[in-house]
Amino acid sequence: MEKKTENFLFAAWAASLLATMGSLYFSEIRGYEPCELCWYQRIFMYPIVILLAAAIYRKDAKAAVYSACLSGIGGLVSIYHYGIQKLDFLSDSAPACGMVSCTGEYINWFGFITIPFLALTAFAIIFILSLFILKQLKGEKAR
Repeated sequence: MEKKTENFLFAAWAASLLATMGSLYFSEIRGYEPCELCWYQRIFMYPIVILLAAAIYRKDAKAAVYSACLSGIGGLVSIYHYGIQKLDFLSDSAPACGMVSCTGEYINWFGFITIPFLALTAFAIIFILSLFILKQLKGEKAR
């Protein structure tokens, strides 16, 4: 495996670890109870940490297929969640999400950075890096 591929794999893992630590910080230290959509985003983010750690250890960049799938689906959930927080036409018709409203904003830094936005950023980074890794693998096979 090329050094560039290893670096992309490590960067994707670091992004997933930071996102996981951030979500645990908000819920366990700050005491913010996750809504239902936050739980779905966690379901897609948390396994990526373990998956990419194993991929780094085994030097198996093919795991990027799985991280791309998980981050792609998680990113779609994040887009929807962010949309119901910020877009009136979506928030008005948002389904009830259980005990904690999915339209609520525990944080709103600079008027646009919310927890789903942070999750979306992490998912996008992981997804893009996963695509770079897969492109690198395709290039390595062609040689």
